[in-house]
Amino acid sequence: MHFWKDGARRRYYAPAVVCALLIVALLLIPTGYEGAENYQGADRVTARVTAVDNSAIVDTGLVRSGEQTCALEILSGRFKGQALTGVNLLNGSLENDKLFSPGDKALVMVSYQEDSVRSVTMVDHYRLNKEALLAAAFALLLVLFAGRTGLRAIFSFVLTVLMLWKVLVPLYLKGYSPIFIGLGITLTLTLLIIALVYGFDRRCAAAVSGAFLGVLVTCVLGALFTDLFQIHGAVMSYSESLLYSGYQDLNLTRIFMASIFIGSSGAVMDLAVDICSAVNEVVVQRPDIPWREAVRSGFHVGRAAMGTMTTTLLLAYSGGYVALLMVFMAQGTPLVSILNYKYVSSEIIHTIVGSFGLVTVAPFTALTSGFLLARPKKEAAA
Repeated sequence: MHFWKDGARRRYYAPAVVCALLIVALLLIPTGYEGAENYQGADRVTARVTAVDNSAIVDTGLVRSGEQTCALEILSGRFKGQALTGVNLLNGSLENDKLFSPGDKALVMVSYQEDSVRSVTMVDHYRLNKEALLAAAFALLLVLFAGRTGLRAIFSFVLTVLMLWKVLVPLYLKGYSPIFIGLGITLTLTLLIIALVYGFDRRCAAAVSGAFLGVLVTCVLGALFTDLFQIHGAVMSYSESLLYSGYQDLNLTRIFMASIFIGSSGAVMDLAVDICSAVNEVVVQRPDIPWREAVRSGFHVGRAAMGTMTTTLLLAYSGGYVALLMVFMAQGTPLVSILNYKYVSSEIIHTIVGSFGLVTVAPFTALTSGFLLARPKKEAAA
């Protein structure tokens, strides 16, 4: 019994060790694109706005154009402490334009040659300190509420961010197959994140198997219906900018297909863990339960979860398109035209195909949990 407890303890803590080592390794590994900035001979630094000149701004109601001149005190970088003048160009876009006031902290780009400053461009308001404060508050609340489980959740969050930024994006830019790379990274993250919940044991194997089968269904259906709907990957925001930046060989449509199952994989993992935990609880309370009854219990839990999970992705994706829906309604656009637009069709694929993954992961996880967790009669008797 002592050895079994030690083995169980090792299986529980091993995923945390693996994730910690991966996080350190990913932090140290370069993406390979650090030197690919468009602006060489320039520093992005923080600065304090001490005064502004708005006389060159042309105000035409909602839209402003022209330029704003800002007196700055540089707070970091090689020109720290110097008083410089920055230019804030306004292009008449409410989405991208910004206005500064005295006392604002800004991120600026200082172009220089040797030790002389050539120009200073206002990039945006400096928000990193507030973002760090928000992240720290979230992490603290998570740890205070969930303890060690909250710490593991932070590990999974950081690992996911680093895997996407340090592995997925660079490999996509290098032209590797988006679908196979996406599936590989999704499977890796699914395994490690679920292992952080259970440890490396049968529950982990059951939940990972069910989740990945659901992701695989989403992948196949996403690729199929993207072709049937004749959706080009350029429907993704900023994707055309990639082509104009020297990456004409990228297959944007394949990247769009991969984004469908990557986007739904988090909800799929959540549902797989819920069903696996429910089946495991049934097996713990009734060790002699046949695997068919354990599977049936998983099906019952899955059916109950379908009532809310089918709308999860709908709300997640549609929340960012409220303004677009308001435009359609304000202009009196017919529903037939709305549903036929390419970007609306692409969101329909994201929502419905992702929901297919949620619906199928329930029976898949019920089956894998019943097979792997329900013990044979002899083992249950022992």
